[in-house]
Amino acid sequence: MATPLSPDALVRALRGEGVRMREHGNWRTHNRNHKGAWGPVHGVMLHHTAGRDSLALCRRGMTDLPGPLCIGLISKDGTLHLVGYGRTNHAGNGSTAVLDAVQRSKALPSRPGPDAVDGNARFYGFEIENLGNGRDAFPAVQLDTVERLSAALCRAHGWSGASVIGHKEWTRRKIDPTFSMPVMRGRVAKRLGSDAPGGEGGDGPAYAPFPGAAFFAVGRHSALFTSVGRRLVKEGCGRYEVGPGPVWTEADRASYAVWQHKLGYRGADADGIPGRTSWDRLRVPRA
Repeated sequence: MATPLSPDALVRALRGEGVRMREHGNWRTHNRNHKGAWGPVHGVMLHHTAGRDSLALCRRGMTDLPGPLCIGLISKDGTLHLVGYGRTNHAGNGSTAVLDAVQRSKALPSRPGPDAVDGNARFYGFEIENLGNGRDAFPAVQLDTVERLSAALCRAHGWSGASVIGHKEWTRRKIDPTFSMPVMRGRVAKRLGSDAPGGEGGDGPAYAPFPGAAFFAVGRHSALFTSVGRRLVKEGCGRYEVGPGPVWTEADRASYAVWQHKLGYRGADADGIPGRTSWDRLRVPRA
């Protein structure tokens, strides 16, 4: 259970996971929130479009199903197109047993139960461009983006790969997406658990895995922030008058920006918000 990320936090999380994206119109405020609250959220739900050139459809919807129909559309070239944010018409009603399993990070039922819970209020929804006929391939670059965006949200909320489900696993009414969801969950779990050098299972020191850009919110408490600050000081990048301490502050952001400059980043890429590459190179010990 979690409060949905703000649009800015979502973008930071996606960028931190290396997702290539495009923002369309007023996507940050384009939603169906007037129909009911969005959140708390429990996971990510994946769909396929069952058509081609679906960007306008995902944004505007249809006469009997107003848009947006998702937060984002993943096109064949692996671009995530952000079209809405908040409650979207993507899930409809689904299984209480499935929601309970997602909340507990447990294995899903072999078959969804009766439609009884509003999924639009409980999941982030994403559409994947595909005909859904079993013959239209999902390019590797497209599936890579699906993996990355799913991991970005799981990382930001502290969820496991078990929090990623397909529409076909939510309700008996649907068959999407047509790729294997257990395989996709495995990919997400692997990305969440082995993304730092020398991590679990490696031969080097136990460095902290990248927690996602959205984790670094000013005012948030974590022992990890003390470890980050100490590494920045050791690298000659510390800009602290007091600390570092267990609260992420503007001084931490300023220090991290110095580290990003040291690595050659400039402009928006050196904003003091950690990304995967700069994080891995900092080698922060596990807190």
